[in-house]
Amino acid sequence: MTHPTPNEEGFRRPAEWEPHAACWVAWPHMAHEWLEDLEPAREELVALCRAIADADPETGAPRGERIRMLVRYAHSETEARAALADLSVGFVPVPFGDIWMRDIGPIFVRHERGDVATLRFAFNGWGGKYFFDGDTTVAESITATAGVRSFDLPTVLEGGALEVDGEGTCLTTRQCLLNDNRNPGVDVATMERVLCESLGVERVLWLDRGLDNDHTDGHVDTLARFVRPGVVLCMEPDPRGDPNQQVLDDIARDLAAMTDARGRRLEVLRVPSPGAVLDRAGRPMPASTMNFYIGNRTVVVPTYGSAQDDDAVEAIRRCFPDRRTVGLSARALLTGGGAFHCITQEQPASTKVDP
Repeated sequence: MTHPTPNEEGFRRPAEWEPHAACWVAWPHMAHEWLEDLEPAREELVALCRAIADADPETGAPRGERIRMLVRYAHSETEARAALADLSVGFVPVPFGDIWMRDIGPIFVRHERGDVATLRFAFNGWGGKYFFDGDTTVAESITATAGVRSFDLPTVLEGGALEVDGEGTCLTTRQCLLNDNRNPGVDVATMERVLCESLGVERVLWLDRGLDNDHTDGHVDTLARFVRPGVVLCMEPDPRGDPNQQVLDDIARDLAAMTDARGRRLEVLRVPSPGAVLDRAGRPMPASTMNFYIGNRTVVVPTYGSAQDDDAVEAIRRCFPDRRTVGLSARALLTGGGAFHCITQEQPASTKVDP
């Protein structure tokens, strides 16, 4: 017996600029993984939370969106509470490994009548690269805490691999979704059917590959982002030298030739790349200004100490005239492989409200 798909039941993945009920994050606790970057990564997470909560200075109540934070241990909660004492945060004690909520958490969808549910795809440590205790049960734990129904899906898929416009279009990459380290032997037609049936989209647009040294195998949230239906951002290479120059130019060219589910030719806007951001061994890291988070009131853009940072933040600010846009350091988070979009997962509002 087959069960109705999320799409058949009327669910779809909202665009990120649609109203949120909460933002899910997690408190970093794995000192053996973060090493000397643990405390700086925590500081960057705290700054992110403050920005998207946009708290009332007198009451601490969020004017933007509520923060729900996973904490692994009792002492983790104590640390997080102390760091966020000025905010009203919902702490949720559950097992988890690292903090990449976009990938280990569930993907939220919303029904046309307003009900919210989750999609729980299979997770295999980004193609078998990283396995941390608790990561495979995070989606189930968040679903139970949120008190919503769930669709359990066997396909291996991470949230950072998907970008939707809320009007039927999904953007992704071949390097990730067609990779044998996720779903061996899957073809384009099969994956497109999975995405349409689960996300409620009608057209899937494919980019080729991602940034140099990206262990996610080309997650699209480091490459291109919708800012409104029909309009997509991608990066312009640093003219002084960029390890991803060819990839970034290929992405812009390919996007300009695409049409969305409504038949619109995509309008492509370009934002400065951070250029060469190097690790301690001198290797390029997958730094991306595209890994921003669109909150109810605030867009938070990652910065890396690059000469391009200010221009990138300003370019993204112009795309969101109804929100404030802030640039915050994500240099320590990047040592773990990602930035602000990677460590967040938005829970849509159950009914359409004014954010």
